[in-house]
Amino acid sequence: MTTAPAPATDPAAPPLAASRRPLLDWRVRFTALSIVWGFSFLLIKVGTDGFAPLQVTLGRMAFGSAVLVAALALRRERLPRGARTWGHIAVAAFFVNALPFSLFAYAELHISSSLAGICNATSPLWAMLLALVALREDRPTRRRVAGLGTGFAGVLIVLGAWRGFTGQDPLGTVLALAASASYAVGWIYIRRTLAGHGHSHLSIAGTQLLLGTAQLAVAAALFTSVPTALPIGPLLAVGTLGVLGTGLAMLMQHGLVADVGPTTAHTVTYVIPVIATAAGVALLGEELTWNTPVGAAVILAGAALSRSRPRAERT
Repeated sequence: MTTAPAPATDPAAPPLAASRRPLLDWRVRFTALSIVWGFSFLLIKVGTDGFAPLQVTLGRMAFGSAVLVAALALRRERLPRGARTWGHIAVAAFFVNALPFSLFAYAELHISSSLAGICNATSPLWAMLLALVALREDRPTRRRVAGLGTGFAGVLIVLGAWRGFTGQDPLGTVLALAASASYAVGWIYIRRTLAGHGHSHLSIAGTQLLLGTAQLAVAAALFTSVPTALPIGPLLAVGTLGVLGTGLAMLMQHGLVADVGPTTAHTVTYVIPVIATAAGVALLGEELTWNTPVGAAVILAGAALSRSRPRAERT
């Protein structure tokens, strides 16, 4: 449910789409990816109606891993080698997959899927904030500082800061914001440790999901009990979340990055909260107060501003 700007910019990675022409225009695939990731928050909500949050995340990761393993087999690509590389990927799997997916699932026990989708839009803000601290090449600029300030002002609007944060459940909101921040930590870690690794993004992503699935299997065994029933609705939601929202979505994302570049592909982040909010209100009957869409718009504006560059710098 978040884009992957760090590995996508790896100059050592092979051009995935250079040897074949895509069957669908990139705009069609961009729209499909936005819809799939936007509906992911609704599917999480439905999944937690029948299963524990860790079980929802485990099922999601398992189905997603199956899709990527099948893609690796079809393309005849191998998993990366080397204990050091696998160690780095294991850390990335925890911060980019296992932890944030689980936090969102726990968050949606307390907050609406719409609010969870809006919190996900803060990921670029966390990434920019952490990059200014962790990456020497990312220097603070007036645009970035203004974007960060604008974005987090939007968070305060969503939470209803003027009425003492009584408009939203604080625990669920904090968990969702922590999930978004975890994405940022994970991608910065990937950028620092796996850039120039020489492996394809697909092999890294497949290994990442496999290791994340193993991590969640251990956590689910320790902290949850075996389900006594398999309700069809939540089960279908988890399966769809894994196959479409995790496995196929990652394949679509890699294709977009190869075709139009990471900057354009990354703008899907700004569409996700719109679709998540519309899906939650229309299909789950979630309430929407005026400050939620207004705050979301401010968050997206701040995220866009923090990622923009002056014309001279772009040139």
